[in-house]
Amino acid sequence: MRIVTYNVNGLRSAMTKGFTEWLKTDPADVICLQEVKAHRDNVDYQQFEELGFHDYWHPAQKKGYSGVAILSKFKPDNVQYGNGYMQSDAEGRVIRADYGDLTLINAYFPSGTTGEERQTYKYQWLDEFYEYLQQLRKERPNLVVVGDYNIAHEAIDIHNPVSNKDSSGFLPEERAWMTKLLSNGFTDSFRAMHPGAADHYSWWSFRANARANNKGWRIDYITVSDPLRQRIEDAAIRPDVKHSDHCPVYLKLKQA
Repeated sequence: MRIVTYNVNGLRSAMTKGFTEWLKTDPADVICLQEVKAHRDNVDYQQFEELGFHDYWHPAQKKGYSGVAILSKFKPDNVQYGNGYMQSDAEGRVIRADYGDLTLINAYFPSGTTGEERQTYKYQWLDEFYEYLQQLRKERPNLVVVGDYNIAHEAIDIHNPVSNKDSSGFLPEERAWMTKLLSNGFTDSFRAMHPGAADHYSWWSFRANARANNKGWRIDYITVSDPLRQRIEDAAIRPDVKHSDHCPVYLKLKQA
């Protein structure tokens, strides 16, 4: 299975910038999108159907905000919308798809950049999501958790760690949460394949020509639970794909 996670920062906007044409190049079997900022009925989803994708949507209640979706060449056995936490589900942050014994979680983690209230909610969400994963793992041990985590884990994952040490997305508490996740049964697939690779980022500010100068953050991840670690065949970041301020992150899993 080939999986891509991609924060499109508005799917309708991305489609005006060549997103559908990119899908025609067959980048993956399953495309997990975050920040779609749309309901299914607001998008020409028939374009995806014509390319052989089944599409599943969990939009936010607030129009033009957040939302996740899955485009899948394989029809899942089961799809669940949300993770059972009221505010997270209202903001359209989690969608789950089961394929045989494999469970894919597509998540859009909150950002804390707009102020203390949202940063406080981010910490709450992280605790809730961690508990959700740990409970789910008891019945579905083969987990792939993709999405915009809105956290740069280590100094190697951010262009200027010193000046950003007090920035949301690189705060000690957020980084500690990532360390806890990766120390308790999960593997960062890109880092597993490229342990020392620096300057590989998945998001760039629109300001100060950051993308052209590769002054970015690696905040989009595909993590896998321990039973899947040995099935990681390839992992990559695709900065050449430009429909958003993020770029796609890729994983290829071997057959069981």
